[in-house]
Parts: sequence; structure tokens; C-alpha cells
Amino acid sequence: MANIVAIVGRPNVGKSTLFNRLTESRKAIVDESSGVTRDRHYGKAEWIGRTYSVIDTGGYIIGSEDIFEKEIRKQVQLAIDEANIILFVVDVAVGLTDMDKEVGNLLRKSKKKIFLVANKVDSSARIHDVHEFHALGLGEPFGLSAMSGGGTGELLDEMVAAFYPEDLEEPELPRIAIIGQPNVGKSSLLNSLIGEERSIVTDISGTTRDTIYKRFNSFGFDFLLIDTAGLRRKKNVREDIEFYSVMRSVRAIEESDVCLFMIDATQGITAQDLNIFSLCERNRKGVVILVNKWDLVEKETLTTKKVEEAIRARISPFTDVPIVFTSATTKQRLHKALEIALEVYKNKTAKISTSKLNKIMLPFVDHYPPPAVKGKSISIKYITQLPGISPTFAFFSNLPQYIGTSYKRYIENKMRENFPLSGVPIVIYFRNKEKSKES
Repeated sequence: MANIVAIVGRPNVGKSTLFNRLTESRKAIVDESSGVTRDRHYGKAEWIGRTYSVIDTGGYIIGSEDIFEKEIRKQVQLAIDEANIILFVVDVAVGLTDMDKEVGNLLRKSKKKIFLVANKVDSSARIHDVHEFHALGLGEPFGLSAMSGGGTGELLDEMVAAFYPEDLEEPELPRIAIIGQPNVGKSSLLNSLIGEERSIVTDISGTTRDTIYKRFNSFGFDFLLIDTAGLRRKKNVREDIEFYSVMRSVRAIEESDVCLFMIDATQGITAQDLNIFSLCERNRKGVVILVNKWDLVEKETLTTKKVEEAIRARISPFTDVPIVFTSATTKQRLHKALEIALEVYKNKTAKISTSKLNKIMLPFVDHYPPPAVKGKSISIKYITQLPGISPTFAFFSNLPQYIGTSYKRYIENKMRENFPLSGVPIVIYFRNKEKSKES
């Protein structure tokens, strides 16, 4: 079960600094589409072997000290809805404020695990200022400095201890999520699959974040359809529905094996679509792109071939993705979309034998070896598949550090040409063949 951590608090308390500290990066996914000024801060993090997602809601707030109370309310509500862990950040340099108290009141009403983070404890003198925040009634504050990293270890230890158990049981069936921007037809697709056909036989309670797995067992299919609360309209986030949809997509992607990624045929693939697609790829999820509302497109000006070419050009370099042209309202090609989604799941979970890998791939390596570096020839002698959440392969070489990106792309293309890997991100490592003998 995926763990999602949301960082909340009033402006200028250090939320983004803490985000960067946890993710060990200064990078965030940013929506560059015109008219949208809010960054989408989403990252992956790890502590003592446990991975989790972090969402910095600070990018959602426009303005600074003059922020309106309603904006803070929406920010906190987003965190309550989406995350199973909430980090409530306050500022010891400023002390307890009325806005801190307001956020605390909202959080106390939730049933989520909340950690009170007293940030900017940059000197020993400030450690005593932490106690002021006991008044919020949210437990013992964790005094730390997000800037220097001091004190973060204790917080992370306690936070990870509150994660979902690693051995939490889930039904052993493919998990398929419907994702995409608002108004692309996700609700219509869901209704077409589970409403009129009455093919749902079981509702399986998911996480405390209200994810529901609906078992689809009909027409020869048997899988879990991820139905998230993202399909519900929320009055308090109507003005910021784009950001809200990103957070919903994060959750659905985290919980899935394969994503049915819907885009609007009348709009084409947008910058925000690419943002969501990159989340699928980074999380190594299978993907099937559904070009929905195809029944509304004027066929004289657009053909499926032209649209496919435009999509693949935008999603490059991960272009080996099935594309299906659908209409959720008329049920056009929905059966085909499900068939392909389960094929992608099969590709994602397939194990290729070492003997087959070497028999097929080594001739390509021999025909076109890696370019020599500094007069040294680079050879690859052995290939094997590694354990992983998506197909992961190790190519053992005498000088793996000199194999460049272009050759890695060549190897990936040959892998995709010769093995059923469509719709699945794959990982290729070049490793030292001497070290392989030791393991």
C-alpha cells in the first residue's frame, strides 16, 4: 500500500525547504501550460528502506503574508483527503500565530496521522521555543531545521513507523486505474464499465484515504478497478480543480499496476497530460493511452495515424505505449482497451529467462558493440533480469561506466523489438562483470 505524505502550513514556514530535504532534490514536476501559475510539487523519498511520496502543498498557494484564510482551508483539506501522513509545519522564529491555530483546528478533526514540525530551530537557544506549540493540541512538536537537516532523523523514524505495514495484504489481481485531467471522460468510462453492465461483484475496502478497489469480473475479464474519491466533485476545491486532479492522479497511480490514461481527443495532448504521464513513467507503471471523445472529432481533418504520431512525439522517449481511440459514452473500443490493459499487465510482470535474453540480445551487442573509449574496447558478455516492480535488466560489462545514453537507448529499442514490453517502462543497468562473479 502506497504511503503519501503531505506537507501543510501557512506561508513562509519552510514547507518547500522540508520537501527538498526529504526528497534530496531541488527539482519538482512543474506544469508549464499557459494560464497555470501554480507549481505541482511531487517527489519520491526513502528512509531506512521505506519509500513514500511527498506532496508540497506550498506550491498551491499564491501570495505570501496576505494569504486568505479560505486558501489555507483548501490547502489543508487537500492534504486531509489525499495523504495518510500529514506534516504540519510551524515556525519557531515567529511563534504561534492565529493562522497556525486555524490549521490546527482543521487537522484535529481529521483521522489522519499528524506530525507537528517546529521548523527553523537553527540554534540551541531556539529549542525551548518549540514548547509554545503544545497549545495546538497535536502532540509533541518535532524541533528541527529543514535548512540544515538537524533533527529530521527523529521525525523520519517516527513517520516511517506510522506507515502502512509492508505486508499489508491486497487481492492478487491486476489493479487498473483510470486517470487523466478533469472532463476527459473518466466518470463516463467508469459508469460504462460498472454502471449499466452491472459487472461489479465485490467492493474491497482500500486505504484510509478512501481508495476503493472494485472487482470487475465479466466478459472474460477479472481485475481490480481503482475507484478513487477523485471522481467526486469537491465544492471547496472547484477553483483549483487542476491541482486537485494532479493529487488524485498521484494517488491512483501509486495504487495501480496499469493506468488507463485518458486524454481528450478534441484538445490533443497537453502539457498537463505530459505531467501526469511522467508520473506513470517515474513510478514504473504500465500505461495505455485512451484518446477519448473520438466520436466528436471531425475525421476529415484528423486521422488516427496523425494523432498517434503527435502523441508519440510529445511523450518521447518512452513511446512504446499502446494508444486506443475510444468513446466512453458510446462504449466504442472499451472492450479492446481492457484487453490491451491486461496485456500490458502481463508484460509488466513477465519474467524472461537468462538463456533467452543472452541468446537474443548478445548477437545485437556483437554486431554493434559500445563505442571504444580512450582506446579501450568495451564488451558485454552476460545479461540477466533483476527483481523489480517493472522489467529490470543488468548487462554485465568490463567498463560499464563508459557506456553512454545513446547506446543504452539502442539496447532498450532492441529489447522492445524482441520482447513483449509494450506499455511498460523498463530499467537497464550496465554493471561490472567482475563484481557479478562475487554476488
